[in-house]
Amino acid sequence: MTNFLQQIINGLSIGSVYALMAVGYSLVFSVMNFSNFAHGGVIMLGAYFGFYIMTLLGLPFIPMFILACLLTGLLAVGIERVAYRPLRARKAPFLYFIIAAMGVSIFLENIVIATIGPNFRTYPTVFPTTPIQIGGLSIGWIDLMMFIIAGIFLALLVFILEKTKLGKAIQATAFNEKGSALMGINTDKMMMIVFLLGGLLAGAAGVLFGMRYTVYPQIGIITIKSFIAAVFGGLGSVPGAVVGSLLLGVIEAMTAGYISSQFRDLAAFMILILVLVFRPRGLMGKIMEDKA
Repeated sequence: MTNFLQQIINGLSIGSVYALMAVGYSLVFSVMNFSNFAHGGVIMLGAYFGFYIMTLLGLPFIPMFILACLLTGLLAVGIERVAYRPLRARKAPFLYFIIAAMGVSIFLENIVIATIGPNFRTYPTVFPTTPIQIGGLSIGWIDLMMFIIAGIFLALLVFILEKTKLGKAIQATAFNEKGSALMGINTDKMMMIVFLLGGLLAGAAGVLFGMRYTVYPQIGIITIKSFIAAVFGGLGSVPGAVVGSLLLGVIEAMTAGYISSQFRDLAAFMILILVLVFRPRGLMGKIMEDKA
């Protein structure tokens, strides 16, 4: 029983970071009807921003975390302006957006390799290394902080979307962009805000993931897991992205704990295949046949 609870704790920890990543996917998908694969590059740069802010500028954790999130938020807005807005203005097919997103992702990864280098980098120690012991359970401080910070960010996002006029405008744009524009909503502004929110979440995920593991140019590949989580929960559904991410984290932890860590990724991709075959809309998503 102790081992089972320990794997639950481990799964919720990494699942909370998956949730920060997956919500960014779902937000963009809900308003722009495509999967933003450039999100991984933003997460990767978030990890690098946090690392260099802490090591070069010497800022403590909280200012570093806030500044890194702001930088990735501005980066995400810049990507929307440069790569996606011209395509929207020309009413380009959704396939063009996907190609542009992949191009941006490859560009960001290679620009980091060319300028900074491919070496692995490790964050300075911020939290105590001695785990918290509760009975037979062991909880690392970084794991606990990952769960708490992710919970705070996601709760704030839900509050914005559900309780503010801005959130209602975003939901209206996601439901019907043309109708929202006719009702006086500045849809271009809503797109920018969605990318800003997604970028802030990406920065938080990048910093936390980099602190938990290491920082390297290919760190953005972890967003494949968050994409699986978003599909599992239902693309375009923020609650679905959170639920799918937590479930995916727990399933991976159980697979690693009871079978083998070598089957961890296999379990994730098996979930993706099963969802696409038997429930393409995911756990909480809606059928959106025109989205790609």
